[in-house]
Amino acid sequence: MILNLFSGNANPELANAIADTLALPLGSADVHSFSNENIFVRINETVREHDVFVIQTFSSPVNTSIMELLIMIDALKRASAGRITAVIPYFAYGRTDKKDQPRVPITARLLANLIERAGAHRVLTIDLHAGQIEGFFDIPVDHLTAFPLFTHYFADRGVDDAVVVAPDLGTAKKARNLAETLGVPLAFIEKRRPVDGVGSEVLNVIGDVRHRRAILVDDEIDTGGSMLSAARILAAEGVREIYACATHGVLSGPAVERLRTGPFTEVIVTDSIPLPIEKQFPALRTLSVADLLAEAIGRIHAGGSVGAMFRPPR
Repeated sequence: MILNLFSGNANPELANAIADTLALPLGSADVHSFSNENIFVRINETVREHDVFVIQTFSSPVNTSIMELLIMIDALKRASAGRITAVIPYFAYGRTDKKDQPRVPITARLLANLIERAGAHRVLTIDLHAGQIEGFFDIPVDHLTAFPLFTHYFADRGVDDAVVVAPDLGTAKKARNLAETLGVPLAFIEKRRPVDGVGSEVLNVIGDVRHRRAILVDDEIDTGGSMLSAARILAAEGVREIYACATHGVLSGPAVERLRTGPFTEVIVTDSIPLPIEKQFPALRTLSVADLLAEAIGRIHAGGSVGAMFRPPR
């Protein structure tokens, strides 16, 4: 099958970078909203029996980005595309992955159902907030991780005497994997209520961090509250430098101000979500996932192994 790449409006810079890496042009499509906010899509070239990849991250405005993808998939299906892969660098609604209180939805599952029902044959994504979201799909999901980019970044910088820190126990596995790859110790930020139940959470550091360079790691930075709280307790524990790294820089609400004024040496994210100029600040570093996604797309198209991308060389 012929390989085609298409992009919605969520992150055209990343889509163009992926296309450049694959030495392919982006397919021609009209994707725009009418004055009544209804979205219109028209595919301007033949895709009959082609292997089509639609690149659309779920960035702000999130719901518009989702609807663009669904409508593009439907248009491609009705144009008789042979296979449609939804390339979703950042999968929004990942935090609503379970029914943790009465009368609430599992929106991540609903979103998976919508993508399937629209006509996608498979999904390609990076660092889901919860791994079980893969199981919400009845179609194949290729779940990549951008953590090798962070490994190479810190290895190239030669950050010595480092310690990887999980800002909460929910990120412990991700932090452990990064620590093992870098060959450095692991520490945790523990959150707990006071014994008397009065007052806010108490933060404790589990592990030796004093006089070290701390690397805080998470899958995303949203409002930046967890990262800032963790950074402050690390600073109080005598850490020399604090690096915060996360695959997805959502940076909503007060995040930019918190990260800009917090005790961070650097904040490292990827371009899975576009960062407009108003969300940038001197300590922010952005790594590109374009090569990662391009290699995965090439392997999927050729019927190769995506998992082999992350196996250590023998």
